[in-house]
Amino acid sequence: MAAFLKYEQNGGIVTLTMNQPETRNALTGNTAVDEFVAAARRIATDMSVRVVILTGAGPVFSSGGNVKDMRRFFDDALTPAAIREEYRNGIQRLALAVYNLEVPAIAAVNGPAIGAGCDLSCMCDIRIAADTASFAESFIRVGIIPGDGGAWLLPRIVGASRAAEMSFTGEAIDARQALDCGLVSRVVPAAELLAEANRLAERIAANPGPTLRMTKRLLREGEHSRLESLLELAAGYQALAHKTWQHREAVEAFIEKRKPVFDQPDRSAGG
Repeated sequence: MAAFLKYEQNGGIVTLTMNQPETRNALTGNTAVDEFVAAARRIATDMSVRVVILTGAGPVFSSGGNVKDMRRFFDDALTPAAIREEYRNGIQRLALAVYNLEVPAIAAVNGPAIGAGCDLSCMCDIRIAADTASFAESFIRVGIIPGDGGAWLLPRIVGASRAAEMSFTGEAIDARQALDCGLVSRVVPAAELLAEANRLAERIAANPGPTLRMTKRLLREGEHSRLESLLELAAGYQALAHKTWQHREAVEAFIEKRKPVFDQPDRSAGG
């Protein structure tokens, strides 16, 4: 079977395309987990990467778990303990890899994002939806719970009440409803989705790479830290930021009333 993820880089922008439209870009029963983990590791160590776009090939963003593959859980030989370990070493590794990507991540949701596919979009920092997109926290419809972190991710984005409604009914919402509840930040015509995502990615990538990574980490830590703890971390990060060549370039450019240049080949290792 062909690789699940297509990895493309243009300057500081990496586009990850889920490329198994024949399975509706299902995230289980294939190599998706290992490929996402490998991509996250590659991005973490490549300081030239400043932003990631995640999208799907075909008409569906991701159908989430492969329902046909779930039949094997009916086998009495597969114990609850074994299934638990499968989740911990499977889809949950994907969740941690995507959520903890070192750089800002944009989900360009090109079509239905179902179950784990919906949660995958929530692992990203920003979500842009095509007008053909829809979102469903649909685990309840097949008699299971969100095993990939959706119960933690979704309420933080749309609020407790809306997340409960989506989780308890399993019903899909369309792109406009997703915009209304804050699940996505914008809705665009399907034909313009990737162009819009790239325009946003270019605006992000125009900023210093090391500072983007530290800013994302602060936002992540802020979700569960006390203010005092976050301020301590911010002080340390700020000390590092002040010593980057990108900070010096930004300050000098501001004073000289010119556009800063952050793409200097001889300094590329620093982002």
